[in-house]
Amino acid sequence: MSETAAKAPGAPAVSGDANRWKALVFIALAQLMVVLDATIVNIALPSAQTDLGISDGNRQWVVTAYALAFGGLLLFGGRIADLWGRKNAFVVGLIGFALASALGGAATSGAMMFGARALQGVFGALLAPAALSLLAVMFTDAKERAKAFGIYGAIAGGGGAVGFILGGVLTEYMDWRWTFFVNIPFAIVAALGAYFVIREPEGGRNRNPLDIPGVLLSTLGLVALVYGFTRAESDGWGDSVTVGMFVASAVLLIAFVVTEAKVKAPLLPLRVITDRNRGGIYLSLGIAIIAMFGTFLFLTYYLQIVKGFTPIKTGFAFMPMIVGMMVGSTQIGTRLMTRLPARLLMGPGFLVAAVGMLLMTQLEIGSSYASIILPAMLLLGLGMGTAFMPAMSLATLGVEPRDAGVASAMVNTSQQVGGAIGTALLNTIAASATTSYIADHIGSATSKSQAQLVALEGQVHGYTNAIWFAVGMLVLAAVIVVTLVNAGRPDTTTVASGEGAEEELAVPVVAH
Repeated sequence: MSETAAKAPGAPAVSGDANRWKALVFIALAQLMVVLDATIVNIALPSAQTDLGISDGNRQWVVTAYALAFGGLLLFGGRIADLWGRKNAFVVGLIGFALASALGGAATSGAMMFGARALQGVFGALLAPAALSLLAVMFTDAKERAKAFGIYGAIAGGGGAVGFILGGVLTEYMDWRWTFFVNIPFAIVAALGAYFVIREPEGGRNRNPLDIPGVLLSTLGLVALVYGFTRAESDGWGDSVTVGMFVASAVLLIAFVVTEAKVKAPLLPLRVITDRNRGGIYLSLGIAIIAMFGTFLFLTYYLQIVKGFTPIKTGFAFMPMIVGMMVGSTQIGTRLMTRLPARLLMGPGFLVAAVGMLLMTQLEIGSSYASIILPAMLLLGLGMGTAFMPAMSLATLGVEPRDAGVASAMVNTSQQVGGAIGTALLNTIAASATTSYIADHIGSATSKSQAQLVALEGQVHGYTNAIWFAVGMLVLAAVIVVTLVNAGRPDTTTVASGEGAEEELAVPVVAH
């Protein structure tokens, strides 16, 4: 059910929004910067760790500090965008992200690096929902919306893989510090372009007072959840602090839902997530991202450790997936989104990606890139690109303008939490399978070289076990989409049926 009437087919484009396609360039540039940052730093981490004298026990904080701030503050960032205006939040987020990146690039100690990463997360949490909600309020025509979200979805999906290439080039030929400094020109160009080009539609701000209890409960609950999964990866699922974090997260998030149902101006209006279509999108995206993040990690290790690829060669090895995502998002998804219901794109999209994952379960030490990884990546990219694009669009379609920021923040939250869960969960599965394999086979090794071979075989065995789990996650995401998402094509007519209640007529408007 949608909160506002969808734009009727054939109606003129939104007035005063003549620069929306130019605005899309700068919004997409900012999104690319945020997504790149999630992977580009991983490639540079070993070099940065050595230079700054960061211990093995503390190096995880380079990733964790960013994830905690970004994941924990996304809902708050979305609400600030609704309150300040998306353009203002977008520009402030970009400037802050650039300054935090400069601080990270100039870091002289581990503590300075951790602080810079946390600041990047804070401003990223403001920037990401502002970017997506700007698209939601600027593109209301069904066909234009399909094209805009196709481009955005391709960048959101493929940008992480581009980060591997750029991170490899910068680290190998320049210096790890450039993986931070490279954000500065991105941010400056995007901020200047946004300031002069973006014209946010009038009347879309939510000027209600800020829901302070909601901010505190959601932030602490999400931080506890993300940290719980991060700690589980390093200290185990039975660790007392890990268990305590999960219990605290559950209590805080339940209290958050109860609070939001009672306060007059909630941080997250429950109407945003109780809509079956949006709820289905958030849940399926989060589950699909669990599969994606873990696979990125395993493939990077497999290519570099088992196959001996350099960082640059590893980055380029991800190119087929980027190409697949671009085709799936900008060609298949965009062309079919106005002709088919979202579930008939997302469901098959997740299943095609699952077939790609299924191919990767056949990996062995001697597997060739061309026979298994190349086709697997193409299928994974095509499937996820096709599914991401209608998901990004439907997650904000029909939402009230005053809720656009927080609805967009929920998309990012499901992805961020899914990423944290995926990395920890799949790593744990892989590590357990590897340990078991080595214990069972190490006795047969009669030389050091054979023992090393068993260790490598154990690693690959662990990766494939975890990838089987990822296949199941993608199938589950497809089932959720087909079960919950029942919206028609984006050009269906929506009719308001009274205050606070709307009735969607899921009958496509037929053009004569």
